[in-house]
Parts: sequence; structure tokens; C-alpha cells
Amino acid sequence: MERNGTAGKHGLEGDPDLQFLLAGVTLVKIRSHSWKKNRFFKLQEDCKTFWHETQKPFRRNKTFTIDDIDAVRKGRQSEGLNKHTDPSVEDQCFAIIFKGRKRNLDLMAANEAEARQWVDGVEKIINNMRNLSHQQKSEHWIINCMRKADKNDDNKMTLKELKHFLRHINVEVDDTYAEEIFKKCDTSNSGSLEGDEIRHFYDLLTQREEVDVIYGNCAKTEGQMSARDVLGFLLNEQRQQASMEDALRLIEKYEVDETAKQQNRMTKDGFMMYLQHEDGSILNPAHKEVYQDMSQPLNNYYISSSHNTYLMEDQLKGPSSTEAYIKALMKSCRCVELDCWDGANGEPVIYHGYTLTSKVLFRDVIKAIKDYAFKTSEYPVILSLENHCTVEQQKLMAHYLISILGDALVTKPLGDTMPSNFPSPEELKGKFLIKGKRLNKLDAAFNNNSTIEEDTVSEEDEAADSENGQKAKPKKSKIKLATVLSDIVIYCKSVHFHGFEHAKENQDFYEMSSFKESKAFNLADTSGTAYIHHNMDKLSRIYPAGSRTDSSNYNPVPMWNVGCQIVALNFQTPSKEMHINQGRFLPNGFCGYILKPEFQRSLSSQFNPNTLTKGPWLQRKTFHIMVISAQQLPKLNKDKQKSIVDPLVRIEIFGVPADNARFNPMWNEKFEFDIHVPELAMVRFLVEDYDSTSQNDLIGQYCLPLTSVQNGYRHVPLLTKRGDVICSAGLFVHLMVIDAE
Repeated sequence: MERNGTAGKHGLEGDPDLQFLLAGVTLVKIRSHSWKKNRFFKLQEDCKTFWHETQKPFRRNKTFTIDDIDAVRKGRQSEGLNKHTDPSVEDQCFAIIFKGRKRNLDLMAANEAEARQWVDGVEKIINNMRNLSHQQKSEHWIINCMRKADKNDDNKMTLKELKHFLRHINVEVDDTYAEEIFKKCDTSNSGSLEGDEIRHFYDLLTQREEVDVIYGNCAKTEGQMSARDVLGFLLNEQRQQASMEDALRLIEKYEVDETAKQQNRMTKDGFMMYLQHEDGSILNPAHKEVYQDMSQPLNNYYISSSHNTYLMEDQLKGPSSTEAYIKALMKSCRCVELDCWDGANGEPVIYHGYTLTSKVLFRDVIKAIKDYAFKTSEYPVILSLENHCTVEQQKLMAHYLISILGDALVTKPLGDTMPSNFPSPEELKGKFLIKGKRLNKLDAAFNNNSTIEEDTVSEEDEAADSENGQKAKPKKSKIKLATVLSDIVIYCKSVHFHGFEHAKENQDFYEMSSFKESKAFNLADTSGTAYIHHNMDKLSRIYPAGSRTDSSNYNPVPMWNVGCQIVALNFQTPSKEMHINQGRFLPNGFCGYILKPEFQRSLSSQFNPNTLTKGPWLQRKTFHIMVISAQQLPKLNKDKQKSIVDPLVRIEIFGVPADNARFNPMWNEKFEFDIHVPELAMVRFLVEDYDSTSQNDLIGQYCLPLTSVQNGYRHVPLLTKRGDVICSAGLFVHLMVIDAE
């Protein structure tokens, strides 16, 4: 078994960029204007770990791995580089952005060519890792664990090293069993395993009995699966609409044995490959692309939305940062919030007013948004302005929005006549919409008699609204609004909400209200149907209560149930609510827009999530589920090397109140739920490390809409608390969603 970075190099052998990284180079590490120091960086032999020198005593070497990296950015594309370096060195700079809260690494190379080689090399390895097959990833993971266990680096494994390795990959084996496998594999009787012996040991270890049984039942052709057997499996077990072409396509795609492939057969290895890839995943592969109709009016979609987007942590003293906008936009967030205040030197700034959070320049935020808005999704981004600025600084805000965003900014209605409803996400591709106050009605954009100069509008200041809980009515502060800023508010004019009847008679489609969570939940409980009708031609934005100073989140599901589109959450806070949000927007190409169900769009609908009367929304299903096994769960507590993960699986359903449920299945235990409104139901898998003495630790989670679930034997990938994929880890389940009797 080759153990020197096969996975990292796979297909990159001899690549000059890779050779350059392996040789290493001195770079300038930048922390501030005055802290700029030379540090030697190199890629280690495993082609996965970077080493760099550090001057800190007791820490002679500092490392990070490819898995820790979120992105590499060429140029001065991080806050630190932007602030602490000169534009003249743009081409020499690059930044390594880490997942989670680890601090960016801001670096400068000696020249442009070296910077480019660094960025290209790292990106190649990252793409390479992403494209590894599941089989290779799984082996890569095992090999990595073995390398850690091979204490003396002699590429051989003694029984002691082997036990250490087993603990590392969470395989609980008693000593006699470990010795047994060891003896079986140590054919040379040398007292240690090497080469093929390690491979044999790996095979014995990763044998999956549950898959053997399923394969055994389906392989009816000389011990293998013929194309007809594969088709039978797809139709009967996976309950898919499938043809002989589909069966042959899967053999072609996943079979590893060339002889079997030529005979149109699938071996057990090929079958395992199929189960572990997207065709065997719980998420319907057809939903990984944009598959919904994107030509309907904007208000017919749920829109992935962030609150206090500028914050990296909490709302009292956390840092504000352009990085927070980039992270949210890269997660397909399509509505971001900007709290704008007067700053020094006449420059508007963004921060959480009246608190100790740091400030960031308005223009820097707009630049970052322009650069990153459409990298993950091409559909429109709404900039929600909470404006506390004086007229002079508002004029500067308008100037930055118009000059930086250019043609991408919507500054007048599409078409030549006054619209009566929203354009579609399709028509607004690559565009920015401003949400904020407007001095007059939109039709003023068509008749040139709008001579309004600055005027006052009341600013429902969300911050004030929330400090004193619900009881105290906030003082309606009047602010003067600059005409130039007012004029670029087209489809998202903020107005105060005075009740559904008042809105029906007085509000135009482009006039939208923001609701604090408590108010919105109350309306959803007491007037669900009216709320749904309100959202059939207008937009609603919901935001977390200001009392959530820790930036915690509320459950978005009840808000989607009544058709609210802009359900804003604190993206910076990893939480169950963010997992649900990530799951909601996972299908449809992860584009940040999900078409609402028909019964939330049709004017004749009398749907109310709280009292389920008969109607097109009632499509009762029975959801059968069995959790069969878990694979390669990571060890959380590195200090407790002796401890083995004791996985506890929890399954949760979120939807209309009648469908909410949760349970902890035992392995291979069959469960079933009744689902009344499948189009609004979300399923969440949670794997925790059970601990009888303290709170369980989260190992991984995965959430998706019930309408995107595939039937049959499926693998469920697992994500970290922050939503990053955990390499090779997963659950193996059997599930069926069928019409209820």
C-alpha cells in the first residue's frame, strides 16, 4: 500500500505547481501595517498538510491541512490585505481563508509568478481532493489514520500501532479479535504488517455485512448482478422509475472490474461504489441542479436571507467584517443586511449601532458584495439597508451603490410601463435590488414631475424596536432621506405594517414590511391564511428579536409555512436553525431561491398550516425509515484517545405543526411517520456522541426537504456544525415515502 500522499497527488504527479509547493518558499505573513514577517511555507509529502515555521517558543512547527481551507483568494481580497498593503503589490498578494472561525492567513510572495503558482497549486489539490471517488476518499482517510498510528515512521505496523489505529477510526475490537486479524494478515510472520498485508487488513476491517446481504439477494446471475438484476433492484428496492438504459448507465459509471463491465454486470465492489455516490445518495440527483421554474414573480419564492450580515460573532462586541458578507454570499445567501451609520471623515460605516462591535466602511462592503455576489448563484441579491445616516452621507452611499455596482444595480423598473407585479429571478439574474425607504410611489419613476428634495420618513429602527421587549412602543424617529438614495429603491420599498386589511387596500406590490419574529409568529398563529394571501403579491421579511444578543436564531419553518419569503437568520451562528435553512436551500442547484408550493401561490387557496382542512396541500404520506449503519465517524475529543465514539442517531421532521416529530432509532429498527403536508416537510439527521455523564457532542448532521428524498437503500452524508462536509463519514439507511392508505 503506497502511503506517501497518493490521494493528494492522484493525477498530479509531476505537476510543476505541485513540485513548487513541495519544495517550499519564503512568503511574507501580514498581520498589520507594522507586523509583516518572512516565514517559510511548504507542502509536506502527504500532499495534504502545509507546514510553516513560527517564531513562538515551544511551537517549532505549525501545520494546517487542505481540509481546513475554505478558499484561496488571489490579490488583496481579504480585509487584512486590503487594509495593510499597498495597491501596487496587488499581484503578489493572496489570502488563505479557513473554514469556521480560524483566522485568515494573509500572504505576499516575492513576485506575481510565485503568488500565481501558490494559488494555482493549492486550488489544484483542493479540486483533486473534491473529485476523488468515495472509495479513494475512504482509503485516503484510512491511510491518513494509519500514518498517524505508525509512530516510528517505518511504514510497518506492529500490533500495538494497529490497536492505536483501530481506536483512531472508532473500531471497537477486543484484543483477541485484533490479534486474530493481525495473524491472518501477517503472512510473513514478521510481527508487523506492510504493503499488501496492510491492504488485506484494511479490506477485512471495512467489510460491510449489511451490503453483502443486499448484494447477495440481488445478484442472481452466477453470483453477480446482471443489467436485468440491477434494473430489478432499481424498480423493486429503490422504487425508482427506471429503464434498462438506466441500469446499463450505472454499470458503465460505477463498475470497477473491466471484465464485468464488458459483460454488463455489476460486482459487489461496483455495487458499493454505486451506493456511495450521488445515484445512491438520499438527495435526488435531479435536484442538485436548478430544476424549478424560475420565471415566476419574485415573491413566489423562499429567498435565503441573512440578518446582521456584517457580524462575525455576537451583537454586542463581535467584529464586523466584509468577510462575513463573502461567507454568506458564498453560501448562496440572496438577501444581506447593511446597518449604515455616519462614520468619520464623512465616510458611512456599517456596524451594530450603540454597541462595541467594530466598524467597517460602507464602500468596502459594497465592493466585496460586488465581487462575490454571483459566484455560487446567478440569481438576484437584495441589499437590505437599515439607514441611520445624515443626508450628506446618504448621498455618498447612493454614489457608491451606483458607481461600484454599475449596470448590475436595478435603478428603474424593468420595461417601459408601470409594473403591476415583480419580475422573476430569471429576469433579474446578476442584478442587485435595494430594499429601503422611498419618498414617493414608484410611478414617479415614469412621470418626470417628481420634484421632491430631501424629506422625512419615519425609520422603524429595528434596534430600538427590540431593546425593550415587545411592550414599549419605540419612539418613531424621523430621518431625512436623500432623493438619490430614495430613487434607487425600486421593488423593495420599506413600509410599516398596519394589518392585513390595511395592506390589501393601501399597499402596492413593491411595498414590503419587516416583522420582528414575535410579531410574525403571532400573526402566523392567529391569521395563517391571511398571512399566506398577503405574501401572494407582496414580500415579507422576518428578523430575529434584538434580545438575541448572542445572535441565536428562531425556527424558520413556521414562517415558510405561511409563505414568508425573506426569513432572515444570523448566518454567523452555527445552529439547528441554520442547518434547517441550509437543508431548505440545498436543492434547486443551491441557488438561494426555492419556489413556494402551489397552494401558497394560488389566490383561491384556503390553506392554514395550523388547522388542516381538505385541499391540494393534504397529500398524506407514510414515511418509513430504518437506520442500518454508520461509516467512519470522526473522533471529536482528541484528548480522550482511549474513548470510542458511541453514536446516537436522531431523526427529526419539521413542517406544519401536525407533522413535527423526532425519535432516536436503534440500529435496524423500523420507524414510520404520517406526513400530512409533504411539500412543507424537512427531514434532519443528527448523529451525536452519546455521553451518560455530560451533554452529547454533535458529530454530524444533514437536513433536506422530504420532496428531495430518494426511496430505498441510501447513504446520508454528514456535515459539521458549521455546515462543511465531513469527508467519508455517513449513515446508511433504508427509507420509503409512500401514499398513506
